[in-house]
Amino acid sequence: MIYLKSPAEITKIRAACRIIGELFEELGTMIHAGVNTWELDRFAESFILAKGGKPAFKGYRVPGLKPFPGTLCTSPNSVIVHGIPSKKVILNEGDIIGIDVGVIKDGYYGDAARTYAVGQISEEACALMEATHEALMIGIAAAVPGARVGDISHAIGSHIAAKGYFPADDLTGHGVGRELHEEPQIPNSGRAGYGPRLEAGMTLAIEPMVNIGTNRVKEKGWEFMVADGSLSAHFEHSILLTNAGSEILTNA
Repeated sequence: MIYLKSPAEITKIRAACRIIGELFEELGTMIHAGVNTWELDRFAESFILAKGGKPAFKGYRVPGLKPFPGTLCTSPNSVIVHGIPSKKVILNEGDIIGIDVGVIKDGYYGDAARTYAVGQISEEACALMEATHEALMIGIAAAVPGARVGDISHAIGSHIAAKGYFPADDLTGHGVGRELHEEPQIPNSGRAGYGPRLEAGMTLAIEPMVNIGTNRVKEKGWEFMVADGSLSAHFEHSILLTNAGSEILTNA
């Protein structure tokens, strides 16, 4: 089922998303060589709780796995998504790290991700991050009432391919709001003109996950990694579709 949101629901989704945008600004000041991902996670949980929200990922369940233990998904370098925060994962100069976070406030959800540079990074890593963020913004621009989900997917995938990169296999964006993951799924490649029709009042989480070396992934518990060990970047916003276009909700 694809959910259209009422004005009252949108107000609550907007509040959850605002916490995420503010959190990302704070995390940007904390990411440097020597910090471990457990420290980032502890800060994020305290920040969210102080703003009146709750971590949406902590305790999240999927069949066959233990509940997710963190507030953040912290995914360095070749980890695409769902990296588990740990005192043993220490950031080094030149790393990149994707941070994905969900917040629930007053029963409604927001979801977003951002990839950060740790100090000075390589030109290769910088170009990947830039292309992935561009793909996100191009996908958001394609998310307008009357278009189809495939138009978002095609816009994202075409940009990724033109840059010589690969969308991570079977990892998609999704609807968000009443639940953390709603319909429709939003692949990061696809055919224009296909898929569910987009309508004003939809709230979507669009999230390119882009690899340098291959589209193939391997799984280890919660974590998805690039199969050849090359770098991956991840950017995501929750957005609202309006008659005037799409509005980003997860900015500060």
